[in-house]
Amino acid sequence: MEIQTNFSLKNYNTFGIEAKAKQFVAVHNLDELTTVLQENKSNKKFILGGGSNMLLTKDIESLVIYIDLKGKKIIQENEDFVWVESQAGENWHEFVIWTIDQNFGGLENMSLIPGNVGTTPVQNIGAYGTEIKDTFDSCEAMKIDNQEMKTFTKTECHFGYRESIFKNEEKDQYIITSVVFKLTKQNHKINISYGDITAELSKNNISKPSLKEVSNAVIAIRQSKLPDPKELGNSGSFFKNPILLKTNFEKIHLKFPEMKYYEVSPTQVKVPAGWLIEQAGFKGKRFGDAGIHKNQALVLVNYGNATGQEILDVSKTIQNTIFKTFGIHIEAEVNVI
Repeated sequence: MEIQTNFSLKNYNTFGIEAKAKQFVAVHNLDELTTVLQENKSNKKFILGGGSNMLLTKDIESLVIYIDLKGKKIIQENEDFVWVESQAGENWHEFVIWTIDQNFGGLENMSLIPGNVGTTPVQNIGAYGTEIKDTFDSCEAMKIDNQEMKTFTKTECHFGYRESIFKNEEKDQYIITSVVFKLTKQNHKINISYGDITAELSKNNISKPSLKEVSNAVIAIRQSKLPDPKELGNSGSFFKNPILLKTNFEKIHLKFPEMKYYEVSPTQVKVPAGWLIEQAGFKGKRFGDAGIHKNQALVLVNYGNATGQEILDVSKTIQNTIFKTFGIHIEAEVNVI
């Protein structure tokens, strides 16, 4: 375990932004993590996972601690369910595929989401009708200031739409070191309610899909719409889908009757941010090496040498235009550093 200086983070963020860490260290177990935190109590710290949900707009002056904890295991099971623990540094998609290979159900709709396991509860990631909170049991986390370990239950995580306690009340206070998921062993609750999945399965003449077939459908859809970060720098969906009060939405809908929406509660509706961005004419637009993906308006991309600031400027232009056009504010889902 060695602290390196002036370390390039280009390969540690999925946007592929060239930024430097003044100091960088990778930790591979809890003892190393404890030691680094104890020996650098007075230093500012930046905790780095899979680098898939952040936009670096500058060099990092803090000590960057890269969480590279590996391992997964079954910790409990009965006839119907299995509790699987994954260390924070495991690649999310590889972990999902591993659970499917064991015929454990619950994560298949979240196949091919970039990033590592440890950051999934922070964002309460989700896709195609499922979210982490649906299968989350608990997580272990280390308090940064005193290195004490704490178990957070699902209730204690205060999950919301792309929200958790780790983005709010306990922001920058804990490092998630492992996550436990409660998955099905039989009577899997297959969720193919999203039209894209249904269409993909129909195309392959699949009427009663297995976990693997649902996963394959999701992978095919994502690959057709979303660029591979290894080939074109991106962070997946850059914006959250805005949730509006029905009373406010109804006024906007009168002006834009073709606007798509989904009811999320008796008083709220969700509007697809991608639809708003596309209607505003941004889909496929390019501003130098920063741009909006041609197949998915929610995804901002780095065509090669864009800076984080250039991508941020594009995102602000989109936000301002959407607000002026529709009177709707769209928030960034990605953490801007």
